[in-house]
Amino acid sequence: MNRPGKFFVVSAPSGAGKTSLVNGLLGRLQELCVSVSYTTRPPRPHDEEGKDYHFITHEEFTHRIALGDFLEYATVYGHYYGTGKNWVLDQLNRGVDVILEIDWQGAKQVRMLFPDATSIFILPPALSVLRDRLLQRGQDPSSVIESRMEKARQEMAHYAEFDYLVINDDFDHALENLVHIIEAERLKCDLQASKWMRLLADLIETH
Repeated sequence: MNRPGKFFVVSAPSGAGKTSLVNGLLGRLQELCVSVSYTTRPPRPHDEEGKDYHFITHEEFTHRIALGDFLEYATVYGHYYGTGKNWVLDQLNRGVDVILEIDWQGAKQVRMLFPDATSIFILPPALSVLRDRLLQRGQDPSSVIESRMEKARQEMAHYAEFDYLVINDDFDHALENLVHIIEAERLKCDLQASKWMRLLADLIETH
């Protein structure tokens, strides 16, 4: 019998390396997938439809809100971002673990719907490192970078709301921390009991 899927929520300020770390996890662990969010922001040059985001119009997004199609949604820098409900629930029901990359506000909404979700916050080792990473992207003018830095400070103040805290100083070490978190959560007694129900009955049953 398959265990139910586990929900992992990963948040971080822009530039902390969240997406790279999550992609690293997918290469290390099986039965793990990432929920692709919907957004109304225009695609960036290297964005891929269906891989990075589902890009939809403002009108379609608000229509989906009215239909109750999102687990959570928020407005970030003037654009909507949201998590599709049906796909996530289908994966969890099939026993597949789902990672959701969202900001702290979205994470708060998800934790209300899924109290058993495991939440992880990723921080940079220093503000200077965060600024350098944003500059290296070469996507935004300096005024936007400073706006992102101020927003990052506000976001990072919510780290204590999460179950785990990972500092992304060394990428490989941070990735190893994330792998350990997921493996430990998968070994929790309730999930293992669901997965090994027949074995446990056989071991405990009096013959």
